[in-house]
Amino acid sequence: MNAFYCSVHEAEEPEKYAGRATAVAGSVEKRKGIIVTCSYAARKLGVKTGMLVSQALKLCPDLIVLQPDFHLYRRYSRAFQSIAYSYTPLIQVASIDECYMDITGSRQFGTPLQIAEELQRRIREELGLPCSVGVAPNKLLAKMASDMKKPSGITVLRIRDVPNLLWDKPCAQLFGIGSRTADKLKKLHIYTIGQLAAAEERKLQQHFGVMGSWMKQAANGIDHTPVNEEKEKNKSVGHTTTLPYDITDIKDVERVMLNLADQVSRRMRRQGLMAQTVQITIRTPDMKTITRSQTLDSVTETADEVYHEACKLYRKHWKEGKPVRLLGITLQNLVPKEDSAMQLDLFSYEQQPKKEQLTKVMDELRDKFGESAVLTAGMLGDDPSALIRNHKIRGTSLQTDFLKNQDED
Repeated sequence: MNAFYCSVHEAEEPEKYAGRATAVAGSVEKRKGIIVTCSYAARKLGVKTGMLVSQALKLCPDLIVLQPDFHLYRRYSRAFQSIAYSYTPLIQVASIDECYMDITGSRQFGTPLQIAEELQRRIREELGLPCSVGVAPNKLLAKMASDMKKPSGITVLRIRDVPNLLWDKPCAQLFGIGSRTADKLKKLHIYTIGQLAAAEERKLQQHFGVMGSWMKQAANGIDHTPVNEEKEKNKSVGHTTTLPYDITDIKDVERVMLNLADQVSRRMRRQGLMAQTVQITIRTPDMKTITRSQTLDSVTETADEVYHEACKLYRKHWKEGKPVRLLGITLQNLVPKEDSAMQLDLFSYEQQPKKEQLTKVMDELRDKFGESAVLTAGMLGDDPSALIRNHKIRGTSLQTDFLKNQDED
């Protein structure tokens, strides 16, 4: 999808937003808000993702700044994926606004290009949304092709096209290579995708391990990764929240972590899962992101344990007083609860059944009366992180478990 959040608002109320410069921001307050995404009309005027609302308004005084409505975005996400499913059951959801489709067995609908054109037309006519489509023999090239013509473009990218279309581009433009890896490649005097394609594999392996071999193959347009249907349980459950202003005080961080731990644990329990690993995400005001994780001695499903582990990771890996603009918690190494053998020590085995029963009752009350029906004392107040309990505005583009639980909303 192209400029998905803004496009959804335009589809809902075209009389207000069609062709206008719009932006979605976590907070519409001028001094504190950050642009999450913006329409193409706004981009033409210099507005960019990650920019402060105040900066954006200087460039574009008529910019319409909207608060996010993730309830609405999820509805449209399910709708465009429903259209995609009418062409193939082999769909892998990449995010709230993106998916891979394997149309190897979809010849009855036409050629790949015809399917792409019809898919794009239906999404535009039935939902009012623009989208770009990449058609290629593998996921890597399809992803890169989908980014080549925006908005509303269709790009066919064959392996034989790679030398002419990609080899003169910098390595950082190859999907899967980040800025840090690109900087390491520059130290090896590898600046372009073409130079990476021609590099000696052994040399790449010495510096990057198995990823070195993958990078060389990718630079030559080769990718054997299958389109995996998302029918199995989530391998991870995560939640991030962009804060309306920089925070530095550990007490503010702990409040945010408490609300994040509460919601991410609750989402995990809904799927009957337990977690072995807790990971935190921290993003600075200049948009640099770090992740740190810790594997636990035994699996857990409780927000309390997740919260304490997240706070420990934060204190260990982040200097006190250093500003933070985004925080997140991801639960990894998930296992079905019925398959998990709880490793309890002598001091906790008697309390565990009571904790489980209390958690179950709290979940049932919140399912019936809403997320704010039962809260711990630390969640009270109007702290911005408490907004993640509001299903209409919470969420990130990385959350896809709602697609497996379509009755929740």
